Amino acid sequence: MDFLRFNTFITQDVLIFFYYIFAILVPLFLWYLRPYILKKVSFFQTVDKGAMSVYKNLDKEKKFLFLLFLFSLFFCMELCLRMVFEAMIGYFDMHNYLYEIATHLKGKSL
Repeated sequence: MDFLRFNTFITQDVLIFFYYIFAILVPLFLWYLRPYILKKVSFFQTVDKGAMSVYKNLDKEKKFLFLLFLFSLFFCMELCLRMVFEAMIGYFDMHNYLYEIATHLKGKSL
């Protein structure tokens, strides 16, 4: 009954669901749509051509370092996404705990 009166949030389950969507499905979906995006958006075509020309002119060591940089950038973005969702989940957990404390103290005098 607390669920129907909004005394208990379903936010934590929803946030976990959306975290996995943003962490796994969105990057895969964007990689899958990459050819379509490059074909339809001229700005991304220009950036892709410039990045490919720079990448082709690098030697093997610099290519490896560049790819290592891109992978580390991707994992840092995933880490930041995780921290944002953890902060939101922590906030809503704190709300639930404070609500429980307030309901237990409601009938008691201090």
